[in-house]
Amino acid sequence: AVNSNATKKDTLTTLTSFEKISLRVISMRYDIEYEILNKPPKAVLSLYQIYYKDGSDKRVIEKSAVTDTEIMLELFNSCKIIRWNGFRGNHPKDVSDGVMFKFQAEVNEGQTVYAEGSENFPKGYREFVSRLNLILENDGLNSSI
Repeated sequence: AVNSNATKKDTLTTLTSFEKISLRVISMRYDIEYEILNKPPKAVLSLYQIYYKDGSDKRVIEKSAVTDTEIMLELFNSCKIIRWNGFRGNHPKDVSDGVMFKFQAEVNEGQTVYAEGSENFPKGYREFVSRLNLILENDGLNSSI
């Protein structure tokens, strides 16, 4: 028998591990991607500029930082990124431009979290991005976040 509550229950679980997390943020002025790779006991956070060249996107690394995997897991859980799964933030009617995002995460040994939006973000999104930027600015290490 298939448990119909399985997907609902999965969205409420705590994030206990991750392999790769990426967040692409696009506006009129910039196109960037945050990428977090887990290399226990450390996690590598990289920020890329995305340039369109010769018919495809090119990623150019802007900054990178190394921090503890546990610090990243704390951040993910405090921002509740696992609950973002399935989020589709439609662009508000009276806003002419803005910021779009695409979020993908491989977590909990096989679970995928996907969210996207345009000038409409899941709860915890802004805190998540500002804390990633803080880690990058402080060169990672054991930045308490």
